[in-house]
Amino acid sequence: MNKFLLVIVAILLPGFAAASTTVGETLDLTRHPVGYAAIAVFVLAYLFVMAEEFTQLRKSKPVVLAAGIIWAMIAAVYVSNGMTHEAEAAVRHNLLEYAELMLFLLVAMTYVNTMEERRVFDALRSWLIRKGFSFRQLFWLTGILAFFISPVADNLTTALLMCAVVLAVGGDNTRFISIACINIVVAANAGGAFSPFGDITTLMVWQKGMVEFWGFFALFLPSVLNFVVPAAIMHFAIPAEQPTTSDEMVPMKRGARRIIGLFLVTIATAVSFHNFLYLPPVIGMLTGLGYLQLFGYFLKKTARVDENNDNRRMGEVVPFDVFNKVARAEWDTLLFFYGVVLCVGGLGFIGYLSLTSEIMYTQWGATNANIAVGVLSAIVDNIPVMFAVLTMNPDMSTGQWLLVTLTAGVGGSLLSIGSAAGVALMGQARGQYTFFSHLKWAPVIALGYMASIGMHMWVNADLF
Repeated sequence: MNKFLLVIVAILLPGFAAASTTVGETLDLTRHPVGYAAIAVFVLAYLFVMAEEFTQLRKSKPVVLAAGIIWAMIAAVYVSNGMTHEAEAAVRHNLLEYAELMLFLLVAMTYVNTMEERRVFDALRSWLIRKGFSFRQLFWLTGILAFFISPVADNLTTALLMCAVVLAVGGDNTRFISIACINIVVAANAGGAFSPFGDITTLMVWQKGMVEFWGFFALFLPSVLNFVVPAAIMHFAIPAEQPTTSDEMVPMKRGARRIIGLFLVTIATAVSFHNFLYLPPVIGMLTGLGYLQLFGYFLKKTARVDENNDNRRMGEVVPFDVFNKVARAEWDTLLFFYGVVLCVGGLGFIGYLSLTSEIMYTQWGATNANIAVGVLSAIVDNIPVMFAVLTMNPDMSTGQWLLVTLTAGVGGSLLSIGSAAGVALMGQARGQYTFFSHLKWAPVIALGYMASIGMHMWVNADLF
């Protein structure tokens, strides 16, 4: 296998397992039939992931199956060599890393689902529609809101919310809808890059201890440039027209504002637990879930139905139940997360990622390697790409870790399939926002990508 193919295959392999640090003795299986078979199984599974839009097979299913097959093959080789506990130790290490991130995300998803059920996002959307903004004003407003909401909420939810506004006011104006959706995808991905909570990749880097919580905000100006440069160019392609407005008003449900406040307190708790008590951030997030559970109990016990109010603003016939919001978490994403972590846990344990690290970060150099990571994330989901980098754990400065965080976060904007936000909007605005309509503006988005890298290397030069 030539070096280029090895780099492409290995960087697709997500996970946290570093076999040399989890067990005392390991076997080099990189040239063993099981090693080649493991690569084939993962690549086949990931091809199904990339074809999800066409096959309608949820992305978690092939990778969860692949994880089990890969580890079964590895364990069989170790057992046949009289090493009965080494593979077990490596799997347990992977499961611990996965559990921390999964529970963190589960709490965040529960809060977002709760705010959605309390009509927080619907109220924001109706407000934007009622104001009677022009197409160009809406283009900038939806982009700016996507940029500033995604650091707190996930970029997928943010993009879907802003796209709903665009579809509601855009009507039959396909040109406006298409360009506005591109702008939303770029803005949501850029906004998520400068916050530890903005994207799964930034969360992984923070929880792994590569960058301190406040260190991510050094990426604010590069992220702004990544959003503003393509938006400023696309602005001139937006029709200078006034859309029809609606008088629809959506009131938020009882407790909505307090739940927003509890979410902010939960984030503060997670940061405080990590920075001052040296506990994993997930402990603070789970404590914040307790806040929501107790508040949900309060809403349940004080629920009243105003028979004269059709909107039932004082309460609901069915009392608030926090466990319904937990159940509505994006379990396909969480299980996909499990699959990719365990897959690379196996492939990293075999030894492929250490070979790739030598090629990319020693021969290419950290800057070139990190820029390449961002380009690759336009084709492959940025979660496995960032997992691969964290698994390789190259010796890099804080500036380089921030660079790979930036590129992995915003690189997915280069193509519509490069991020969850882009894939979701292709479904939501089917026929109006497409792969090729996004591809048409890829050179402009690439200009913003390079500008953000240049800005980071300039304003954060002291971190390199």
